[in-house]
Amino acid sequence: MGSAAAVNLNDESVTERSCVAQWDECRLFRYGAEDHHRGAKPPLLLVYALVNKPVILDLMEGVSTIARLLEEGLDVYLLEWGDPPVEAPGLSLEDYINGYIDQAVDYVRESRNEADVSLMGICQGGTLSLCYAALHPEKVAGLVTVVTPVDFQTPDNLLSHWSQLLDIDLLVDSMGNIPGVMLTSVFKSLQPGRLLLEKYLDLADSLDRLDEGKRRQRAMMFLAMERWIVDSPDQAGEAFRGFIKGCYQQNLLVKGRFRVGDKAVDLANLSMPVLNIFATQDHLVPPSASRVLEGFVPASDYRELEVDTGHIGMFVGSKALREMPTAVASWLQ
Repeated sequence: MGSAAAVNLNDESVTERSCVAQWDECRLFRYGAEDHHRGAKPPLLLVYALVNKPVILDLMEGVSTIARLLEEGLDVYLLEWGDPPVEAPGLSLEDYINGYIDQAVDYVRESRNEADVSLMGICQGGTLSLCYAALHPEKVAGLVTVVTPVDFQTPDNLLSHWSQLLDIDLLVDSMGNIPGVMLTSVFKSLQPGRLLLEKYLDLADSLDRLDEGKRRQRAMMFLAMERWIVDSPDQAGEAFRGFIKGCYQQNLLVKGRFRVGDKAVDLANLSMPVLNIFATQDHLVPPSASRVLEGFVPASDYRELEVDTGHIGMFVGSKALREMPTAVASWLQ
């Protein structure tokens, strides 16, 4: 492992990238050096969750989903949401889906002279991408969903149980934007033993068993992950209300009644090939919440990949970093 500069501790990218477009606080990045962009590489637009920052996708040298996708020969773009302005709690899911995602898709289509673009939606970003693809199927060549909730009320969904107790209208009406620190507390409460004690014991144990070089790498990775976990961005109040109420509390997406603006999202409109990737040990998005997607896509267009890891392990685990980007690239090409 090299210096600390090769670790993403300050929201700066480890992998070379350039900002190619911006709409309000939302920026579109293209990854890789200029010589990587030469030739006909399939473009892939990554859409991450609103509730966390995409730092986890490019955490450090050797632990980067984005770098692995580049190695597999893809032209990688990332839509980075940024923090919602304090004066804009009224940003809605429609603003994100039919606004920012649509603008990013159009930019990539036009700059690459493509009729349509492949999307890779991650966690909540996968749900947003599902909605976008169902509303704009003519613009989406293929859809990859990674640890993406579709059925939000499976019995093993801890976030679903928590959300049923939440008075979301009172929360948004009184606070406007939702502080990110509040979300961090919620996520930690879902696995308090694991996230507040066991991980430190595991770190101490692993450091004792490693040589000096690997010990430094393991410690830097731990610090980078710790910073990412506690650095949840604030949430635009109306978008948060719409997602919690429409998805977790009412489970409208699988019922065909989830609305983006004045249009209902019908997953039967997913006319493009779909690759659905989920983690067997995911406590935030259990496999049962993701696998239901199979019922909405024709069998000839649907493929799924099960990875033996957890929600975060999908992006930092050595096994997942070997398997997942390779599977995505192979499926796209």
